[in-house]
Amino acid sequence: MLARVSFSPRTTSRLVLRPIVVDDWPAIHRYMSDPSVTAWLPEGMLDEAGATAFAEMNAGDNPRELAMLLAGSGEFVGHMVFHPWLVPRTWEIGWVLDARHQRQGYATEAAWSLLACAFEALGCHRVIATCQPENVASWRVMEKLGMRREGHFRACIPRPTGDWWDEYFYALLAEEYFAVRQPGSTAPTSS
Repeated sequence: MLARVSFSPRTTSRLVLRPIVVDDWPAIHRYMSDPSVTAWLPEGMLDEAGATAFAEMNAGDNPRELAMLLAGSGEFVGHMVFHPWLVPRTWEIGWVLDARHQRQGYATEAAWSLLACAFEALGCHRVIATCQPENVASWRVMEKLGMRREGHFRACIPRPTGDWWDEYFYALLAEEYFAVRQPGSTAPTSS
């Protein structure tokens, strides 16, 4: 079993990242029932029961996914994947945003905050992220964060339709993070 740690809320200039609570399920259902949002997620769309189960699974002290809210209004933007990966001192990061909040830099801003948490607070050696090659918006975020594409895995994720997805694999090492981070900033020094 992978080690898990409790998560204290984090804020950026525009966002709050906090553990999901059970009462978040209606907001989660709103965007996770949108086929344009879930097109690249292996689990696909969530109905009300699925959104409730997702919220329940991630509520508590050891979440695998975090709520992403607008700092001013508290409006739900989406959620961030953030959890230990398969090997020591390695975490996985990812993002799912409501269609209304895409293309506004929220994923990059939230991810940079979680990279700071991973490398500066948790002492991670490496953070990874994955996406399908056709999900250009997602791999562009990874590249904005300074992550490097380490692999292109062919036909590695089964889909309910019976066919297979390819997957890009990106990573960032601690020394790479510290080389580009600006102390006290929620963004890298170069993009």
